Amino acid sequence: MERASRAQVWGAMLLISLGWGTNGVVVRVAFDAGMEPLAVVAISSVIAAIGVVAFVALSGRDRTIGAIGWRVGIVMSITSVTVPFITRNLALQYASAGFVGLASALVPLATGVVAHVMLPEERLQAATLIGLLISLAGVAVLILSGDSGLAEGGNPALAGVLALAGVLSVAVGAVYAKRYSGRYSPLGVSGVQFVIGAAVGIVAMLAFEGVPANPGAKGWASLTYVGLAATFMPIALYYWLLRHVTVTFSAITGYIIPLVAVVFGVIVLGERVDLGIVIGGVLILTGVVVTDRIAGR
Repeated sequence: MERASRAQVWGAMLLISLGWGTNGVVVRVAFDAGMEPLAVVAISSVIAAIGVVAFVALSGRDRTIGAIGWRVGIVMSITSVTVPFITRNLALQYASAGFVGLASALVPLATGVVAHVMLPEERLQAATLIGLLISLAGVAVLILSGDSGLAEGGNPALAGVLALAGVLSVAVGAVYAKRYSGRYSPLGVSGVQFVIGAAVGIVAMLAFEGVPANPGAKGWASLTYVGLAATFMPIALYYWLLRHVTVTFSAITGYIIPLVAVVFGVIVLGERVDLGIVIGGVLILTGVVVTDRIAGR
């Protein structure tokens, strides 16, 4: 395997952080263009699925799916695509992209808690408990402060619950995939999860919102960005990154993504950085960093 340069590694991490960090910001741009939450999920998922399938077909790497791959892909399509995409988009109706991005930083800690329940070999350690308590204090500040980051129409309590539901779903999917790791092709599973996730998203959209109106140039541009630059590209780069660095090092992106969401939310959408969001965000990121550093040592 060709050795990656330091510039390539940091370049990939920057693009991953920008892609995932700006996801919520551009989703809110799609809302401004008249798109409904489920329509954004369905159409951007279809675009992401096309990108993943094309990448898998052209990469030349192992893409055998197999029975276990299909099973994991189906579970991941629900837990890592459909549920978090829907809950995130609904949460973005009631809070800023920065608010939702900070709540999403809890994924590593939530994964540790779910692993404690589902994987006997990965018991919850004291470091995780310390970090979890600090981060939960940050979530409490986010939800109870009344600061949504929106000028009007915000509901931080509802947004927080929706964001946490998505975090828990992603954690369950990650642990389920971990249980069968080494027994399936990651690229093959990615193709399955996005194709099925797109199909489920379309069904949900038609059932609850109907056929969407033409979103116009601004809407199509934002949907294409979400599907390719904020969904497909970060996933493809993350697989590449894991071939060249440790999982611990790759976790640095988890510290950058919420900050990107806050900064771009302010610049692009004029979102507010209220005191509750600042305090809650600092506590959440402190909890994640404390867990990672203690566990690393």
